[in-house]
Amino acid sequence: MSLPPRFDVDADDITRVVRSFYSVVRGDPVLGPVFGGHVADWPSHEDKIVLFWRNAILGERCYSGNPMQVHLKAKTVDPDHFAGWLALFDEVLHRELPQTPARAWSALAHRIGQGLRSGLLAQRGGFGALPDLG
Repeated sequence: MSLPPRFDVDADDITRVVRSFYSVVRGDPVLGPVFGGHVADWPSHEDKIVLFWRNAILGERCYSGNPMQVHLKAKTVDPDHFAGWLALFDEVLHRELPQTPARAWSALAHRIGQGLRSGLLAQRGGFGALPDLG
């Protein structure tokens, strides 16, 4: 049994947004090289991210993975990259979707992005990390 969608988008909308976003990312002077250093097969990466969003938005339970672990292992991903990532994602959302679902998806992406950013900071000795008392 799947859950009702969080907001009014469908699987085709999700695919379109993800493909458009990664097209923009590849040309970004900051994020392009970061992603390019970790993504060898763009279509497969995009397909996996489509599943992530279908899981998060449509409740399809079709994604298996741990985004936090992936980002922690990617040593070139900096917590400060999330601001640029989210700005580009917002641009794509507002270009590809009507205002209401674009805003709703943006809010969800910002919550997820903040969680990933905070996790990276904590693991790398920034905000939320335990002090070194030794």
